[in-house]
Amino acid sequence: MTYVVTEACIRCKYTDCVDVCPVDCFHEGPNFLVIDPDECIDCTLCVAECPVEAIYAEDDVPASQEHFKALNAELAKKWKTIIERKPAPPDADQWKDVEKKLDQLDRGGA
Repeated sequence: MTYVVTEACIRCKYTDCVDVCPVDCFHEGPNFLVIDPDECIDCTLCVAECPVEAIYAEDDVPASQEHFKALNAELAKKWKTIIERKPAPPDADQWKDVEKKLDQLDRGGA
């Protein structure tokens, strides 16, 4: 099983999870993080670190967020690995409680 970053991360992109990942499976886009399912070792460390509770075990992803499994796999191939914590975007706190943010996802390179 792998872990999946879901919609709550969009425009928040807190990188607390990156600090605890022992295998550097996180990839960074302009306003979102994803987990490479081929690199994730299912250690669960990132789940507790996410301040917006955006990370789920693959089998526990809410039904409305299932498409994020494929999105993580797709974007992990496109985006660069992030191995160090970075400051959150200046407006991250304004976005952390917003729902239905998929239209805000920037698929460009970081």
